[in-house]
Amino acid sequence: MTKIVVVDNHGQFTHLERRALRDLGVETALIDNETPPAEVDADGVVLSGGPDMDRIGRSTEYLEGDVPVLGICLGMQLIAEELGGRVGGGEYGGYADVTVDVVDEDDPLTGSLHPETRVWASHADEVKALPDGFELTAKSDVCDVEAMSDTDRDLYGVQWHPEVAHTEEGDEIFRNFLEICESN
Repeated sequence: MTKIVVVDNHGQFTHLERRALRDLGVETALIDNETPPAEVDADGVVLSGGPDMDRIGRSTEYLEGDVPVLGICLGMQLIAEELGGRVGGGEYGGYADVTVDVVDEDDPLTGSLHPETRVWASHADEVKALPDGFELTAKSDVCDVEAMSDTDRDLYGVQWHPEVAHTEEGDEIFRNFLEICESN
């Protein structure tokens, strides 16, 4: 059975990420972000959202592994910042219902949602510049980078929260990530 761990970055919805994976029949565990990657045996990693880049523990070390990684909100931002992109404050601020334009219909994570989807997202901080190797896969009128992918390294990120009920096709993001993990 495929196992995907959720690295807890102290986000308010982190437990829902684990539950969404469990509901797909995935073996899953919620692990503290101070857990060394060497102690984790998994087919994929989800870096959860969270309130503060100063509280990400060892999350960036998971980017050096050989399994796919999905960053959600803060998880996407820490991927971008660690790999040479840029993160900054969003003009829109807190949580809101947003229509996202999926710009890459071939992307393995978000492509099945093309041409658009409704999501629940926070834009207090957001990716302002993609790191080298990443492609823009989704954007909105409030955020230029709603999702990004580096398919060569199997690193993916979404600004929104696919685990909450307000996100219309959130389960599909987790299903697509599961397929990525199973084909790795």
